[in-house]
Amino acid sequence: MMFNLPKKVTIIEVGPRDGLQNEKLLVPTEIKKQFISSLRSAGLQEMELTSFVSPKWVPQMGDAAEITTDCLDDKTRNIVLAPNRRGVDRIFSTDCQAVAVFVGVSNSFNLKNINKSTGDSLAELKPVIRELKLNNYFVRACISTAFYCPYEGKISPKDTLELCHEFVHAGVDELSVADTIGMAAPNESYSLFSQLKAEFPQTLLTAHFHDTRKLALANILAALQAGIDRFDTSAGGLGGCPFAPGAAGNAATEDVVYMLERMGIATGVDLDKLMAAIDVVIPYLSRKIETGYYRLHAQTV
Repeated sequence: MMFNLPKKVTIIEVGPRDGLQNEKLLVPTEIKKQFISSLRSAGLQEMELTSFVSPKWVPQMGDAAEITTDCLDDKTRNIVLAPNRRGVDRIFSTDCQAVAVFVGVSNSFNLKNINKSTGDSLAELKPVIRELKLNNYFVRACISTAFYCPYEGKISPKDTLELCHEFVHAGVDELSVADTIGMAAPNESYSLFSQLKAEFPQTLLTAHFHDTRKLALANILAALQAGIDRFDTSAGGLGGCPFAPGAAGNAATEDVVYMLERMGIATGVDLDKLMAAIDVVIPYLSRKIETGYYRLHAQTV
């Protein structure tokens, strides 16, 4: 029996940033802009546009300044990721008003990803977050390896909750809690998000699942039952993590929207227009789109 299901949810589209950052082929900047515009036309109201990271380490994001300049609008929440002080300083020179920062619960993952421990990353980010809030920015904290780590295995829920407490105390508006390697089971999703809802009733809570073991939709359903009504998804199931070996793409926006709408849960997303947005970027990708809803769409057009 299903319970606690919301009447509507918010989809945060992460395809232009999290989805494309791991693509082997460089997607032309103009195509990224068309992709973002088409996703907006499909009804997506919150979106990760790009990230201010070193082009040396993430070449796909080398056009972040141009994307940020040309793709902001005042009708949607436009989020740009900045992993450190240098990235945030670059955001200060733009009109962007929503910033994402990230830390892995796992020390090993954090060291592989940004060459800093979890504690050192927090120490660097806390004053940055306070400065952002003093300047009226929306701040989203992305919590990586909240369930499992490719190097350390199972992560204690206590450790995840403690890291979330640190971010909430620092003043973030949103916690995006991620199953980075797609290893969580639905009972673990329900348990952790139930605890998060109880601990942080005034903070926006977002679930971020990867589909490595084809459990993303099941985990989203479990999180829904725990009271979560915000989900990170990526059009076409794009994504992955260069520092999480074997991690598949994010939960596919089209599959999540299809499931939720069939359940009577409003998303505000037009599936036909979403398919058109995916078609914009497909010719420039290094892999095929194989999500369930997209395959069905491809057979009927």
